[in-house]
Amino acid sequence: MSPFFLNDEFFDSLESSIQEIEHANTLPPLCYTDATFFDFEKRALFDHEWLCVGREDWVPNPGDFYTTSVVNEPIVVVHDRDGTIRAMSSVCQHRAMLVAEGAGNTRTFTCPYHHWVYNLKGDLINAPAMEKTCNFHKETTGLPNFKLEIWHGFIFINFNNSAEPLAPRLTALEPILANYEIADAEGPAPDRDIQYSFSWKVMFENNNDGYHANRLHQGEYHDYIPSELAKFPESLPKETAGFYRTNGTLHKDASFNPTQKALMPIFPKLNEEERNRMAFANLPPSLSLVLTCDAVIYLILRADGPESHQLDLGVLFAKGAMDDPDFDKKMEMVVERALDINAQDIHVDELVQKGLRSRYAPRGRYSWQEGAQRQFNTWLVPRYRAQWEKMKRKGQ
Repeated sequence: MSPFFLNDEFFDSLESSIQEIEHANTLPPLCYTDATFFDFEKRALFDHEWLCVGREDWVPNPGDFYTTSVVNEPIVVVHDRDGTIRAMSSVCQHRAMLVAEGAGNTRTFTCPYHHWVYNLKGDLINAPAMEKTCNFHKETTGLPNFKLEIWHGFIFINFNNSAEPLAPRLTALEPILANYEIADAEGPAPDRDIQYSFSWKVMFENNNDGYHANRLHQGEYHDYIPSELAKFPESLPKETAGFYRTNGTLHKDASFNPTQKALMPIFPKLNEEERNRMAFANLPPSLSLVLTCDAVIYLILRADGPESHQLDLGVLFAKGAMDDPDFDKKMEMVVERALDINAQDIHVDELVQKGLRSRYAPRGRYSWQEGAQRQFNTWLVPRYRAQWEKMKRKGQ
C-alpha cells in the first residue's frame, strides 16, 4: 500500500467532515478517486459491513437463482429446495471458473469447465476423475457461503461470518419505513447491472442530497418538493447502520410522475404526515430508498472500483397495484419522469467525478440542506479511522 494517506494527520483531518453541519467540510477528493484508497476502503467497509445484493422476490420459487457481484466478488443467490434463501461464492473451488451466470431455475450448479457439481447449499456432490488426487475431500470443498439477513424484503450479505446482526442496528429507520410495508410490496423486474463511471460515494451522496433537488431539477420535476422543506433527525444512535431525511411537499400525495400526484394506489397505512412528505432512507454502502406516497424507489449500489460502480434500480408499489388494467400505462409515466430526472443526476455525477480528479478540487463547505451528507460522513469516518487504527496495531 502506498503510504501517502496512511498517517495520523490524514485521518485526523477527516474529523472536520463530521462536525456539526455549519462547521463541516467535505471529504478529501482522493476518497473518491484513488485506487489505493479504494483498496483501503474495501478493508474498512466492504469486508465486514452488510451489503444489499437484491430482493427476496427476485427468487420466489425453489431453485430460482440470480448472480451478482460486489467489489468484484462473484455471488450467486438461490432459493433452496428447503425454502431457505442462500448466498454463496459462485467461484468453482477447482480452477476458479464461475459456476453460474445470469438468472434462472436449477437443481444444481455445474461448473461448465470440468463439470464439478454443487447442490443448492453449495456442497460439492460430484467431481469427475478426482479419485487419484491425494488428500482431496468433497465434503470440505464446497462453495463458500455468506452470512445472510433479510430486512424488509431486501437481501443483505456479509463477507464476515462473525458480523453482528443487521436489523438491531436499523431501529432508527423503522418509524420511517413501517407504514410502507415494503416486505410485501410488489413491482416489475428491476433494471440490473447498470454501469456508471463514477464513485459509488458520488452517487450515494447525490441520492441523499436535498440541496440540489429543486435547483438541478427545477421546474415541473421537483418544485413541488422544495429543498427548504428538508428535515434531518437531530441525532441518531451511534451504532446505527442507516440514516434518513424527510422532505415536505407542497401538496398531499405528491409523487414523481408528470401529474406530480399519485398514479398508483396509496400505501394504505400511511398517515396524514407521511402523505404530505417524501422520505429518503439510506443504508450505506449499498442501499438507498426514495419513499413516496405510492412508490418506493430502491437503488442497490455495487462498488467495483475507485471510480466506478454498478446499480440495480427498481420500484415497489402497494400490494395489488399491478392488478390494475392500466398499470402498464401508469408505469410508463412513472418511468418517463424517472428517466428525465436520472439523466440530469447522471450528467452532474459524471462531471463531479471529473472535478474530483482536479488539483483544484476543494474540501468544500456544506449548506444546512446537505445534512444527509454529514450523516453519511458520520457513518464513513469512524469506519475509516477504525481500519487505520487496526493497521497501526498490526504494523502495516
